[in-house]
Amino acid sequence: MTGAVRTLLLLTALVAALPSFASAAEQVDLLLVLAADVSRSIDAEKFQLQREGYATAISDPRVLEAIGSGRNGRIGLTFVEWSGVGSQRVVIDWTMIADAQSAKGFGDRMLEAPRSFADRTSISGAIEFAMGQLARAPFESARRTIDISGDGTNNAGRDVIPARDEASAQGVTINGLVILSQTPLAWNPDHTNPPGGLENYYRDHVIAGPGAFVMAAQSFDSFGQAIVKKMIAEVALMPTIRFPR
Repeated sequence: MTGAVRTLLLLTALVAALPSFASAAEQVDLLLVLAADVSRSIDAEKFQLQREGYATAISDPRVLEAIGSGRNGRIGLTFVEWSGVGSQRVVIDWTMIADAQSAKGFGDRMLEAPRSFADRTSISGAIEFAMGQLARAPFESARRTIDISGDGTNNAGRDVIPARDEASAQGVTINGLVILSQTPLAWNPDHTNPPGGLENYYRDHVIAGPGAFVMAAQSFDSFGQAIVKKMIAEVALMPTIRFPR
């Protein structure tokens, strides 16, 4: 056996004996995309209420208790904002939420980030973008959910139903949080107040997947409490519970 062959065999044996540093993605109980509407019907005051509602809800003790009760005691969370066609942005990238500290850090970053858009309303674009974020998540979970919040119907991009159905076919649940408007938009009343109501519109056109549900906030002021209830239902997999408004 030549010296070169002996050296090669020795190196091969050493490499085989080294521990493997490659590991599977960390398991979480849920991959959750929070997708917030920042279309032009969302004025500055409503935008701030929405951001603060999300930030407060994530750190709510009831939400943290629901997260801690899961098998792994943690979820993967990302926050995106969306508006018209091509107007979607990751505001807070994938973060593991397992305790009060990680939840507070997520909420603080959310409050500090600038507003992304003020365009039309493409719910279909939001779903497609959220699916892309799920595909690149650094964590693994059998449960994947997109949480769409908005105050109007899809009025830009392709029809929302095919986008919804494509996501559902991949085992993704889409839940809806509608923000009801007492006064219709003067220039487009059917956008925020469609025939039959926005809650029914989301139920018929947006939500899909195992246990999918719609919740309604009566106003932007009640948005924070609605988000708390909705996140508890999503994290604890209790979508059939009916919460008082």
